[in-house]
Amino acid sequence: MRKIILALFLLAFHTVSFSQEKKNNISIEFKNADLKTAIESLEKIAGYRFYFDENWIKSETVVINGTYTDTSIDEVLSAVFEKTNLNYFITNKKIILTKNTIIHSSLPDNYFETVPPAQTVVAENKGTTKPLFHQQLDAKKQNTTSNGITYIGKEKKGEELKSYTLSGNIKNEKTKKPLSNVTIKVRDKNISTTTDEQGYYKIEVPYGLNYIEIESINHRKDTQPIMVYDDGKLDVTLYESINELDEVVINKNANRNVKTAVAGVSSIDVEGIKNIPLVLGERDIFRVATTLPGIKTTGEGSAGFNVRGGKDDQNLILLDNAVLYNTSHFLGFFSAVNPYTTSKVDIYKGSIPARFGGRLSSVFDITTKNGNPEKFSGEGGIGSVTSNLSISTPIIKNKASLLVGIRGTYSEWILKRLKDESLKNSEASFFDGILKYNHKISTNNNIETTLYYSKDRFSISSDSVYKYSNALVSLKWNHTFNAKSKADLIFTNSEYKFNIDYDNGGINSFDYGYKLNETQGILNGNYTLNKKHAFNYGISSKLYNVDPGYLHPKKPEDATLISVNLDGEKALESAVYFADNYNITEKLLITLGLRYSSYSALGEATERIYQSNAPINDNTVIGSQYYKKNEAIKTYGGFEPRIAARYLFTDDFSVKASYDKTYQYIHLLTSNTTQSPTDAWKLSDLNIAPQKAQQFSLGFYKNLDDDKVELSLEGYYKKSNNLLDYKVGAELLLNKNPETQLLQGEGKAYGVELLIKKNTGNLNGWLGYTYARTFIKSDSQFAEEKVNNGHYFPTNFDKPHEVSAVLNYKFTKRYSLSSNFVYQSGRPITYPIGSYVYNGLEYTLYSDRNKFRIPDYYRLDVGFNIEGNHKIKKLSHSFWNISIYNVLGRNNPYSIFFVTTNGEIKAYKTSIFSVPIPTITYNVKF
Repeated sequence: MRKIILALFLLAFHTVSFSQEKKNNISIEFKNADLKTAIESLEKIAGYRFYFDENWIKSETVVINGTYTDTSIDEVLSAVFEKTNLNYFITNKKIILTKNTIIHSSLPDNYFETVPPAQTVVAENKGTTKPLFHQQLDAKKQNTTSNGITYIGKEKKGEELKSYTLSGNIKNEKTKKPLSNVTIKVRDKNISTTTDEQGYYKIEVPYGLNYIEIESINHRKDTQPIMVYDDGKLDVTLYESINELDEVVINKNANRNVKTAVAGVSSIDVEGIKNIPLVLGERDIFRVATTLPGIKTTGEGSAGFNVRGGKDDQNLILLDNAVLYNTSHFLGFFSAVNPYTTSKVDIYKGSIPARFGGRLSSVFDITTKNGNPEKFSGEGGIGSVTSNLSISTPIIKNKASLLVGIRGTYSEWILKRLKDESLKNSEASFFDGILKYNHKISTNNNIETTLYYSKDRFSISSDSVYKYSNALVSLKWNHTFNAKSKADLIFTNSEYKFNIDYDNGGINSFDYGYKLNETQGILNGNYTLNKKHAFNYGISSKLYNVDPGYLHPKKPEDATLISVNLDGEKALESAVYFADNYNITEKLLITLGLRYSSYSALGEATERIYQSNAPINDNTVIGSQYYKKNEAIKTYGGFEPRIAARYLFTDDFSVKASYDKTYQYIHLLTSNTTQSPTDAWKLSDLNIAPQKAQQFSLGFYKNLDDDKVELSLEGYYKKSNNLLDYKVGAELLLNKNPETQLLQGEGKAYGVELLIKKNTGNLNGWLGYTYARTFIKSDSQFAEEKVNNGHYFPTNFDKPHEVSAVLNYKFTKRYSLSSNFVYQSGRPITYPIGSYVYNGLEYTLYSDRNKFRIPDYYRLDVGFNIEGNHKIKKLSHSFWNISIYNVLGRNNPYSIFFVTTNGEIKAYKTSIFSVPIPTITYNVKF
């Protein structure tokens, strides 16, 4: 009863006094006044008495100017407090200030319902503290005190139904490094997002009280109660979950695999792959990627990989936005990317975002770690053939940091112990280094610089030394305009080159080499219009410079070899793109992307002109055309639509469909089954057209047991044009006119991919199965340009069935057992099937191309992992991995070759690892 009487009294009192105050006008002038001075002037001139907390006034730094003549007190106060977080309430010559919130002059509709205890707000009048009013909380918003709530903006009348943009950065509490792939969601609402590689997020949040939940696999969950009245920022630091082992290697985040529109994408958490047993104990992000459905290699120890039926040159490998052209060390046994300095890898097999282009099959977007801006730290590892060290140090505390990583091998001790004399005299070594500088200039500006260099040197015979290297630099400036808009300005340069130094002591010793260099500029932008539309847009341009090859005799005066210098190649590739993530409803999400790419082959060059309606060979040349420096030789281009859609049946079950069209203007020339470091890249020109592809995909995604288990079933169909193939007996080495050795045909690929992944628990890991077919067709009216009678035939990497299982079982928080099992169908091969005599000479008769297959491949690896104790206050944390590669000792064939002896053809197979390979690796963090 007392509550009802009090409410009626307050309502009547506020209504009368509030209407009276609006009739009183004043005249006042402010000149560069601070807030406290303005309040004192109003008290003196207008005769009002203010009630407030002086700390609120001290925290506001506004400067007030303005002249007001016969103006209402309400209008003057609105101008004075417009740029502050303060609101006001006028009653009976008293002005009560509140921070962020509004004192309402009428009671809410549910005031007389059962509510939690009132929250007393105390105001201060020039040092005198006394309770002035009660602020009643809505029962639905829980009984949370104001000290626990973060206020974003200040409450405004008439805007209660709006939503606002909340943005900010998520960092590690200990290292102060930004955290990527952290999930931010609004409790009890179907609203969520994830942080990018800079730890930045942006999300639409409803007006009023919200509970923001921040979750990460390796960090403690945090819940932030916030009162949202306007657009604003909320930065959060998360504490590490020290007492838990890395359980999830491939992290798609909470419900991300279900709720995003993008299909065929996975993220590799590089920290977690230490538990997976791999060859020679070396962590390898690309080998882990090949255990995922849809990603294969042609054989054990081979460089490159094939994604959804694509050739190994159709994968765009980006290291901090710069292109990495050779991804392996040691002829494919080790990755060229240092796992100790890598933060994460996003792999796009389908639904490739519109900002990426230039390759047909996939994008591997690799992000390097940022340095620790707070203190010196590092990580190292010692294995049987390689060692690794990465160190991080602040340059300007909490603002700028430097990360340095180096890796090298000492594998020659193994070669020296082999029985084969030729191998004893061989050598093989590699090293790579990376440096990354990160500087947070201000809240809205951040710059990053990455430098990378790798070099390999090996000699299988005593007279030849093979050398190849990667070098790249990446500069990135990230600017946040406001909570809705941000942009990246990026400059990169990449270089790949190889060299063969042949020296047999004779007159025909030579030096042979090749070099490719590209320079690129990119501008990417993001703008969130509202909760339904989020735009991505940008423009890019890259300049290619290629030295196709040279051969220089070391003793030109005596050599019978002729010095060769192929003419250089140059081209400009540019693109513009725009994409809209359109939330049509809560269930239906569509990503509409459009990319237009343009390519121009540039002079100086002389191009052959061949007879039309005739095969391209030396006999059909009818002339040549000279092009001046930077003159356009041939221009190609076209639209590349990227469309993806997701329909959400429930919060943990969705269906997705996508369509991608892609262009590729650069080609890898190789006559090998697998990629070799001495393969050369060739630009499209007057006689070699760019490759094109279209991919359709459909997938179903389901999460079980609170997202602990993820299921996905994806199917795809891909159609390609202008794929490179080679004429029988093609000669590619130092060929001035390689188009005479090439064929450009059609390709098709289709498949189904199943993935079951368990994220948490003592037993975790994933099981994948892929059924996939890949075919190519080279048809022509001319016999020399026709393969397999113009019919489709399997590519060298067509493997219909593949099963992979990566499992980890935790006995305790320190001890775990891991395993890796792989099964693959044998790859295609062309067999000799007989012989025939022509003009008195005997020739071998071969089957149709790739008609037969080598034996199937399977392998089991096991490993035992020992973590150091998990005490927080330790100088360092250690980790041991004891693993056995190919524990079954399976003699898997790498290739088949044939030898004719006494008129009989015999087949022989070669293997890489035919016995179990044990390794021990020690890792330490400090």
